[in-house]
Amino acid sequence: MTSIKHFRIDIPQAHLDDLHARLDRARWPHESPGDDWDFGIPVARVRQLAEYWRRGYDWRKHEAELNSHPQFTTEIDGQRVHFLHVRSRRPDALPLILTHGWPGSVVEFLDVIEPLAQDFHLVIPSIPGWGFSGPPRERGWDVDRVARAWAELMRRLGHDRYGVQGGDWGAAISRALAQYDAEHVTAIHLNYLPTPPPPGDRTELSPSDQARIAKLQHYQANQPAARVLNGTRPQAFAYALTDSPIGLLAWLVDRMADWAGPDFTISDDRVLTNVMLYWLTGTGGSAAWLHRQSNGPARWRSSHPVGVAVFPDDMTQPVRAFAEKGLDIVHWSEFDRGGHFPGLEVPDLLAEDIRKFFLTVR
Repeated sequence: MTSIKHFRIDIPQAHLDDLHARLDRARWPHESPGDDWDFGIPVARVRQLAEYWRRGYDWRKHEAELNSHPQFTTEIDGQRVHFLHVRSRRPDALPLILTHGWPGSVVEFLDVIEPLAQDFHLVIPSIPGWGFSGPPRERGWDVDRVARAWAELMRRLGHDRYGVQGGDWGAAISRALAQYDAEHVTAIHLNYLPTPPPPGDRTELSPSDQARIAKLQHYQANQPAARVLNGTRPQAFAYALTDSPIGLLAWLVDRMADWAGPDFTISDDRVLTNVMLYWLTGTGGSAAWLHRQSNGPARWRSSHPVGVAVFPDDMTQPVRAFAEKGLDIVHWSEFDRGGHFPGLEVPDLLAEDIRKFFLTVR
């Protein structure tokens, strides 16, 4: 049996000194006309974040926070997998695997660990390509292969019955995992679920659902440049993301700001800790490989109970009538705040919805 090793983050000071030197030597682009968001993240916003990153942000504080949670690594299918494994004090706690997306990381779940650990044994892995899992060593690491690796991870941890949860790539991986490890998965909770109309469907929709479909179609027809590049030529921009902390910062935060709620409640410390996991591990480019290798249409099927949390400021919102055509929806929550990163924006709402769903279906 492949071993599971304890892991602790301990970044050499020389790496932090190098980061500071690069921030001090940053070359800045010209401001776009008006320096607003129409052309992308404004220079003023990146300068503000970069100044805090250099003068105020304390990596050692956040490194210690990450290290306050038990972390491990193991090798699955030839790939290193890093994960947090936080056990509940409840002897009958349900194991729950939480999967992040892009441009996020395990940082997305730091603020829900404490409330969820009251009722769940938590497994929070870094997807291959991200953070301390490092880049995949060979091609073929698509959503399905990650899902199979997660099934093996849960088996190694001794979790015979468990729940799955995720948003963004985490939602896709969670659905695939429920198919590939159906006999061990109890239920699925999603906070991201695109629902395009099935071909030839004649379902009569309410005005609000029609608006959701229009929003989805507009998004699909006007894919952000980052999504297009991630899915086509990720190595072309990996050099800039690996060499320039300012470039990496702007690339990730541009998407975070666009997909989060308009008031952007994510703190600068959480933003920068997320960026640091990409920077310190050199995975700004390799995190896009999953997109490049997972461009086919989703075909996952399962009969598991599904819970859906809908946040109004996400790039799309699901239509329940369409979701129910392929999933056994038993729990549906509509919230009045929050966007694509609820674990960072509204962790209280996300944690309580996850808790209610899984404790109900149990």
